[in-house]
Amino acid sequence: MTRLEPMPMATEEGPRTAAPSVRLVGGRPPLKVGIVSPYGYPHPGGVNEHVRHTYQAMRRMGHDVWIVTSKYGRERESEGHIIRIGTGYAFPANGSMGRLTVSWRFKERARELLAEQRFDILHFHEPFVPFLSPTMLDQSDTVNIGTFHAFGGFSPSYWIGKRFAGRLAGLLHGRIAVSGAARHFIGRYFPGEYRIIPNGVDLDRFADAEPFDELRDGTLNILFVGRFEERKGLIHLLKAYHRLRKRRVDARLLVIGTGPKAREYRRFVGLRGVRDVEWLGRVSDDDKARYFASADIFCSPATGQESFGIVLLEAMAAGIPIVASDIHGYKNVMQRDVQGMLIEPRNPMALAAALYKLAGDPELRHRMGEEGRARAPEYSWDRVTERIVDYYHEVRDRVLAGS
Repeated sequence: MTRLEPMPMATEEGPRTAAPSVRLVGGRPPLKVGIVSPYGYPHPGGVNEHVRHTYQAMRRMGHDVWIVTSKYGRERESEGHIIRIGTGYAFPANGSMGRLTVSWRFKERARELLAEQRFDILHFHEPFVPFLSPTMLDQSDTVNIGTFHAFGGFSPSYWIGKRFAGRLAGLLHGRIAVSGAARHFIGRYFPGEYRIIPNGVDLDRFADAEPFDELRDGTLNILFVGRFEERKGLIHLLKAYHRLRKRRVDARLLVIGTGPKAREYRRFVGLRGVRDVEWLGRVSDDDKARYFASADIFCSPATGQESFGIVLLEAMAAGIPIVASDIHGYKNVMQRDVQGMLIEPRNPMALAAALYKLAGDPELRHRMGEEGRARAPEYSWDRVTERIVDYYHEVRDRVLAGS
């Protein structure tokens, strides 16, 4: 049964107690929110980026927010407002790496945590990823919100899982999808109403970043950011870049990321003698923003299974034009021939042609970059988080009215 009670003031020292008056946030009492991430926060990844930014924005708004996640390696079970339950493991899934969390006393620990914290809202990111999120959802007696990030083709795990997770889906009082593509994907297995609230971008970080002096030498910089795996499509960019260099375009390819295909991609470059490919590996958030500021073109040749183009938002915030694959997850982020060019996936010739066109037209690059910079504020994390919190109140009010 869902716990429905007035919202007394939250404190960091322990369980909340009623108070004669409370501080208001946007005309409403502050919420105590538990954000559940099964992906081992703060390990890198799109979902954890979403968690981090919305957590920070909600706390700036005055809400009492905690992150519930799993432990990897020797991480502490609790630090600050991060609470870890169970041990997480990685495994291949949907062309990338999935996560699985296990614990000997999952239900008991979840029950203890929820009784101690007494959240007003539990916000689950990918609620059906085993076993942290399903366990917390099963034990929850408060208002439950789920956000769905994934997109892909047929999913055997969801097809099988829907037979067992149907009851859990019924425990969600509200559902968010980060894009129309994500809504379509999850709706095939768990039909229902989904509110589309997109991912966001750290505008200030990318808009204010300083370029690296050594990269502003007149050579055209093409930037790639992503994991070295099939669905990110880096091999197609390497082939396109190879064609570009054969056409004597003075360019440099900056590659940020790592992954299981690293040896294969480096071997491709080495065997063909492709010049001026800089393998940058993992970089800090600040350095990533500086590489965006140093770039003339951003390229995302993903092959599919992308629910939302966060990297496209970062390029737009940095004011640089985009060449990206024409896939579902990207179409609602950027507009064709406005902020950049959308090309057929897995087509190095078309990719090379788009890069060649932008390489030879500085005015077009500038115009597309400025269009991106103008559109990016729609996706600021503060604006996105305001929409999420408004949805919390909408769902909570609806549940209260029906109790």
